[in-house]
Amino acid sequence: MTDIIHKYNHTKVKIVEGGSTRHRSIFNGLLAFSEQGVGSKLQKPKVVIIHDAVRPFIEEDFLLKITLAANKQGASGAVRPLVSTVVAATAGGYLDHSLERARYKASEMPQGFIYDIIYKAYQHCSEAEFEFGTECLELARQHCGTSAVLIEGPSSLWKVTYQRDLTSAEAVIKESVSQSACIITGECAETQNLSTWMKNGLMAEGMWVDAVPNIEQGMSRSTNRNFIKLSVNSPKSVEIGEFMKMCEETKDGLYPFVILWVHLNVLDQASFSQENDEASVIMTLAENAQKRNIFLSCVRVRYSKDSSERERRMNKLCQMTVALIRDRNAAFSGQILYA
Repeated sequence: MTDIIHKYNHTKVKIVEGGSTRHRSIFNGLLAFSEQGVGSKLQKPKVVIIHDAVRPFIEEDFLLKITLAANKQGASGAVRPLVSTVVAATAGGYLDHSLERARYKASEMPQGFIYDIIYKAYQHCSEAEFEFGTECLELARQHCGTSAVLIEGPSSLWKVTYQRDLTSAEAVIKESVSQSACIITGECAETQNLSTWMKNGLMAEGMWVDAVPNIEQGMSRSTNRNFIKLSVNSPKSVEIGEFMKMCEETKDGLYPFVILWVHLNVLDQASFSQENDEASVIMTLAENAQKRNIFLSCVRVRYSKDSSERERRMNKLCQMTVALIRDRNAAFSGQILYA
């Protein structure tokens, strides 16, 4: 955790030692804002959000809903429909009774609270609640008389509990990475026009696409997306090398991502020797980048004054881009393709 904080320069994160149970860990976090806390006291917030790491796919807009509801009501929590009927068993292992599923919900995280309410609730917790309790909303109701507003959460709130869930979580992350890209347009009119065309085409394929004029802005927007760098004619090897270096320094390398360098050729056809030199440079850079889980490919697009031919080539470029980013096939790393 400390390494992550330092790597991404998080200045508003305080690490608090957990407790032996869920409620003890949460209370330790709340104590960091109180006079009883260990170390430097943090500024007390009006609203606190309690979440757990086993639900890693929380969405920002849903966090906002929880926060606003907690600020208004005093407490709020995410719920999901029950997918199975809940039954009670006797001591002997026989069915005692079942619950009417339509009346009940599955309590999920995140949950939001006015800080003073949840802090007071934990101050009044019994030892039994600290040891065996699991529901924060019930503590606020029982000890402070605050009935939480329940908000239907998205399906992304599923819980990573078993070993098999790690495989599913990894698939979700990989799918997310393969659905987004940032286009580096440059400043010239030709590449900006090409960017507009590509952005519309890729979004029509279901991808989330942003466009920025330079790599610095692209890096500041995200650390997990794929990049599409546009240039007119063949770029210099130094330019490609510097771009790759910046990507390698900012990406964590946990999952493979794609850098697609698109050359819009508005001049005469490049000579055979020029293309060979370019191919050699791309191959060398791609081999080094692949060690960091970065797949570099290039696409050459011949500019055409004929509108129908130009449209055909642009459509082909978008199709190739979608395939390269979604498949992330290492076999295409270092290759120069033609659209």
